[in-house]
Amino acid sequence: MLEKFCNSTFWNSSFLDSPEADLPLCFEQTVLVWIPLGFLWLLAPWQLLHVYRTKINRSSITKLYLAKQVLVGFLLILAAIELALVLTEDSGQATVPAIRYTNPSLYLGTWLLVLLFQHSRLWCVQKDSWFLSLFWILSVLCGIFQFQTLIRTLLKGNNSNLAYSCLFFICYALNVLILILSAFSEKDDSSNNPSFTASFLSSITFSWYDSIVLKGYKQPLTLEDVWDLDEKIKTKTLVSKFEKCMAGELQKARKAVQRRQRGRAQENSRDRLHGLNKNQSRSQDILVLEDVKKKEKSGTTENFPKAWLVKTLFKTFYVILLKSFLLKLMHDLLMFLNPQLLKLLISFANNRDAYVWVGYLYSVLFFVVALIQSLCLQNYFQLCFMLGTSVRATIMASVYKKALTLSNQSRKQYTIGETVNLMSVDAQKLMDVTSFIHLLWSNILQITLCISFLWAELGPSVLAGVGVMVLLIPINGILATKSRAVQVKNMKNKDKRLKIMNEILSGIKILKYFAWEPSFKKQVHELRKKELKNLLTLGQIQTIMIFLLHLSPILVSVITFSVYILVNSNNVLDAEKAFTSITLFNILRFPLSMFPMVITSMLQASVSTERLEKYLGGDDLDTSAIRHEYNFDKAVQFSEASFTWDRDLEATIRDVNLDIMPGQLVAVVGTVGSGKSSLMSAMLGEMENVHGHITIKGTIAYVPQQSWIQNGTLKDNILFGSELDEKKYQQVLEACALLPDLEVLPGGDLAEIGEKGINLSGGQKQRISLARATYQNSDIYVLDDPLSAVDAHVGKHIFNKVLGPNGLLKGKTRLLITHSIHFLPQVDEIVVLGNGTILEKGSYSTLLAKKGLFAKILKTSKKQMGLEGEATVNEDSEEDDCGLMPSVEEIPEEVASLTMRRENSLHRTLSHSSRSSSRHRKSLKNSLKTRNVNTLKEEEELVKGQKLIKKEFIQTGKVKLSVYLKYLRAMGLCLIFFIILAYVINAVAYIGSNLWLSAWTNDSKTYNGTNYPASQRDLRVGVYGALGLVQGVFVLLGNLCSARASTHASNILHKQLLTNIFRAPMSFFDTTPTGRIVNRFAGDISTVDDTLPLSLRSWILCFLGIISTLVMICMATPIFITVIIPLGIIYTFVQMFYVATSRQLKRLDSVTRSPIYSHFSETVSGLSVIRAFEHQQRFLKHNEVGIDTNQKCVFSWIVSNRWLAVRLELIGNLIVFFASMMMVIYRDTLSGDTAGFVLSNALNITQTLNWLVRMTSEVETNIVAVERINEYIKVENEAPWVTDKRPPPGWPSKGEIQFNNYQLRYRPELDLILKGITCDIKSMEKVGVVGRTGAGKSSLTNALFRILEAAGGQIIIDGVDIASIGLHDLREKLTIIPQDPILFSGSLRMNLDPFNNHSDEEIWKALELAHLKSFVAGLQVGLSHKVTEAGDNLSIGQRQLLCLARALLRKSKILIMDEATAAVDIETDHLIQTTIQKEFSHCTTITIAHRLHTIMDSDK
Repeated sequence: MLEKFCNSTFWNSSFLDSPEADLPLCFEQTVLVWIPLGFLWLLAPWQLLHVYRTKINRSSITKLYLAKQVLVGFLLILAAIELALVLTEDSGQATVPAIRYTNPSLYLGTWLLVLLFQHSRLWCVQKDSWFLSLFWILSVLCGIFQFQTLIRTLLKGNNSNLAYSCLFFICYALNVLILILSAFSEKDDSSNNPSFTASFLSSITFSWYDSIVLKGYKQPLTLEDVWDLDEKIKTKTLVSKFEKCMAGELQKARKAVQRRQRGRAQENSRDRLHGLNKNQSRSQDILVLEDVKKKEKSGTTENFPKAWLVKTLFKTFYVILLKSFLLKLMHDLLMFLNPQLLKLLISFANNRDAYVWVGYLYSVLFFVVALIQSLCLQNYFQLCFMLGTSVRATIMASVYKKALTLSNQSRKQYTIGETVNLMSVDAQKLMDVTSFIHLLWSNILQITLCISFLWAELGPSVLAGVGVMVLLIPINGILATKSRAVQVKNMKNKDKRLKIMNEILSGIKILKYFAWEPSFKKQVHELRKKELKNLLTLGQIQTIMIFLLHLSPILVSVITFSVYILVNSNNVLDAEKAFTSITLFNILRFPLSMFPMVITSMLQASVSTERLEKYLGGDDLDTSAIRHEYNFDKAVQFSEASFTWDRDLEATIRDVNLDIMPGQLVAVVGTVGSGKSSLMSAMLGEMENVHGHITIKGTIAYVPQQSWIQNGTLKDNILFGSELDEKKYQQVLEACALLPDLEVLPGGDLAEIGEKGINLSGGQKQRISLARATYQNSDIYVLDDPLSAVDAHVGKHIFNKVLGPNGLLKGKTRLLITHSIHFLPQVDEIVVLGNGTILEKGSYSTLLAKKGLFAKILKTSKKQMGLEGEATVNEDSEEDDCGLMPSVEEIPEEVASLTMRRENSLHRTLSHSSRSSSRHRKSLKNSLKTRNVNTLKEEEELVKGQKLIKKEFIQTGKVKLSVYLKYLRAMGLCLIFFIILAYVINAVAYIGSNLWLSAWTNDSKTYNGTNYPASQRDLRVGVYGALGLVQGVFVLLGNLCSARASTHASNILHKQLLTNIFRAPMSFFDTTPTGRIVNRFAGDISTVDDTLPLSLRSWILCFLGIISTLVMICMATPIFITVIIPLGIIYTFVQMFYVATSRQLKRLDSVTRSPIYSHFSETVSGLSVIRAFEHQQRFLKHNEVGIDTNQKCVFSWIVSNRWLAVRLELIGNLIVFFASMMMVIYRDTLSGDTAGFVLSNALNITQTLNWLVRMTSEVETNIVAVERINEYIKVENEAPWVTDKRPPPGWPSKGEIQFNNYQLRYRPELDLILKGITCDIKSMEKVGVVGRTGAGKSSLTNALFRILEAAGGQIIIDGVDIASIGLHDLREKLTIIPQDPILFSGSLRMNLDPFNNHSDEEIWKALELAHLKSFVAGLQVGLSHKVTEAGDNLSIGQRQLLCLARALLRKSKILIMDEATAAVDIETDHLIQTTIQKEFSHCTTITIAHRLHTIMDSDK
């Protein structure tokens, strides 16, 4: 039929059977024309529908669009001309074949469709459609055949169809032009991210990324250079999608849990009956105890919804999974074309009669297959990593969101560190596993295909080789589980070590005061030793795994070939079989080596999934007992309310009935632990409801007892996300007594506040916390003892200006917990709490008249303070300020642990910096008013010292050689020599075995199967096997050495880092956030432990592998060198460009990642405040922005890897292409075995090349960890701990202290704080130091302990200048009871005496004197009682008494008390004072205080 249609031959195989092969013209004009047209017409409707559905605003017309439309217009005209020509020709004879009508007509329709289509793309972001690009590619490819046929016809002198041919040539040229144009991308104004507008060709080759790579090469990239994310992968979109899917799955999982529990309950009840009948004699308590234990056990393991997370993630991301599945499938199938093509090429090389064009065809096919394979693989990877980062972002955002609503019961199970771990480690683990996810099925597919192709080559003897591989899998599996067990053990050690490090850094000031660094350093070293031991074991297990991996392909090929030859004497190994099989074995090696890895990463991810499921599936805060009603006559009403902190314990708040009217000021008083703070927490919905409810009308503002301050400017802390109203803001500052502080703080209200308010004093923090609440316009104010940490007169000022009847908050409902009795007459109602219930309530006068409990409390405190009622610190306030009642800062221990009071924020009073009397500033108010907008420039220049936290130093440019050398030296140079030697021998053996195989396959020409001598056969097999074994053994040796060396390096680096951090001066810790230091000990050390050694090792192996491959190709065809040199140059160029960009992106990734975690831990510690103010949404938003910023760096980094890989694979593919071309060109001089030998190696090189650059950049990015560690190893140290000049034994015997014109400043750029102090303190004198906040009281202690070095003058103790002796010699001889009672996790005993210098008797004696003996004796384990993180399971008063016990143990001649009793009630204070007077009567005592009665009995 088609013959008639064209009027010529359609198909005849004789056309191909000649050296000048060609296709029949009819075939070219029908099939090859209709393929692209069919493709276009079939898909066009779908595409147009898609455009219609997703259309956006029409964009403006560009030159590129016009050019395309004009060219297609030309094509349309040409088609019309052709049709006209045919019609004019046809007028005479009827000989014109039908095809001459149909094709131009088809083209007319097609070009109209294309015009319409290109026009419709104006409504899309991406102007170029993949489907048109494919159409142009198909047209050009299919047109080539007709193009060359027509040229040949013309060259033969056949001009009959000249007009037609000319038209075709012009059309073809236009087609090529349009294809070239469609490779360019059109810019779009709406988005600055070129990936949205990239053309199809640009996006599959990642060429749109060129601009950033160039930019990154010229100068280090910054965050601004990195493009924003697509809306589709922004955190917000992902999370909302994830939550939709999660709701259903979680519901199902929860039901399953309930079913499980029911089943278990039934079993338990049966067991219980049996058990009781058996032995009734067992006492009841034992049973109760067991019950509790059971409860604990089952609580931790079973009762949380399981197996829902994976399903949810799958539902959320199934589209990406499907796309990547298709790409991977295509790649896997194409992979097996290579060995088949190789086989054809070898037979071509062996067959001298084959036509040359066949060889060229194979070469081109080789290249095309490889190219498509590369593009599939890279786009598959791109999708996988995209999926990975999206999963990570989703998990991080979900964990953050959950943290905001998690109930206290669930939250108790996690320390802050563990929650941050969920966000960092576990999310990362899931991210890693998603990139492997497809390998599960792909590995099985590849293995099956490989074996079937091998069977076709070698028959059943393949089974021998496969058998070996299968045997190796369980061995690898066993090793993998073993290494997993070791890893789990190591994670535990790492957690312990980080926990200790965290505490050390939080309490570093105490360590310095007490000279305790060596003891803690030893603790960390002990843990690290265990860790390194496990690391070495891990390294050795992994080495054996690698050895088996290396050995397996060699073993397999040796065994398979031997079996093949031995089974049947007719089997001869020829080149086709051997090299095709080897290529297949190489393919097989990858899935088999990946399989254990996939399994391991799956297992790791399963642990993470479980942890995440437990966290995300935990119960939310149940606030159903808190009712918000807006038309209600009372502001707050407690109805029969009972609340508890823990379901298993009794209620903390019991049957409270309380009505509070709008606008009242209600004071809540009571002794320590009477449940005052719990009452507030219950109202805020932080506690578990037992029965009853609370009704609240309006919004709440909350001032917690321990203020929560964010890292940011002071202004941000007060505004807390509200709009700035300058007038109101100034009023609040003035009322909260913050103006004097602003004058002192560098930069005024723009001063940066460190993490947890580290550079503010306790009082300043509390006032800022109060200012924050006052600034928010809420209806109800919950104030938990806001006056505890401020001086008396400041307290008075605040009460009058803010809280009292005439304060800023008058007319608002205020609940005030307080210990300051003298404010009580001014409040509307007083509620007296005791043991969680209300004992009395009423106004001041009614309660006094009642002569009940309240009157009694009042009497006792008045008595204690009777004498000093009048005396005040500041002369200008005359009233009776010091009727301060127990200023308790105690809270029941649960609350303490709940609000996670990580009070490591030693109020390092940097606030008194730059106190300059010389700078008479205008009062701040005026200066703020005059500061107009146009003076913004001045504002931008930061005031000296305003920035406290130094910006994290981002290294730029290449990592210096010195860093590599540092790491290599740490590894040990002689070990390195052995490692390299082993690897080189391995490479040589590899070349040898390949050459030997080539010679072996040559035998098949000499001998025919029947007369193959046995001796020759055994020699071939033996030597081949031996060379294989040598490779394996040397890899084993090299890796064992490298495991040893890298552990050694890890050890040395950690030792140096730890020693130096302990040696760093206090100022370093003030200006460096703890998180950043911990990061060095966590992230960077773990990189040095785990990833760096692996990537170095792989790099060496890769490098040697490539060298040996190139050497082998050049040995076979020396001319190949001419190809290698230009390709090598391109390669190095690409790599240079890439590494610069990639390295910087990796750094940006780490720098943008830390803020996410620090914001998270900040949020967790301030949860109650965030919830009370109902600011969850704002914090969520902040977190989303943080994650997105980090995501865009990660995303860019992933694309940079793909950009590189596509380019490198192109180079690799070119190597294969040229190698195969050489085989064809030099076919007369080369035999089949050489051809096979060269090509099977060339095929291997693509992946290795890619891997090498990946490894180079891996090593570069990982060595950054060494660079960062090194940065902290080089931090300058404080003075040496012990110098040659030791103080005399028994010094200081008298305890005399002289200050001679002593000067001190915090940081070199700030002003003096102590300005030339001169005074003498005699032996055994008691000296009181007073002054208002920020007067430099605490700086005095810092000076005595040399926390800060003198700026001038000296301090002399007993005739020794303290600057002349070692720090430890000095600090061990002084004793301090610090302002913040800081404890470390560990036993009580360790907290009192970390060096074990004292006997138990001495410790008990000290505890007795500190009034703690009864408490400690009452604990189950006494002195071994475990103290939790930061001492959270003791009340603040108890912690303070422990610090007193510490001081009593030291028995030194000089005692310094830094506001040591600010946090305890009057009675405890009294106890401490008497103990100190009695026990330290023979000492010189310096007391810093702002409560006068604490220093009333000082000598001066």
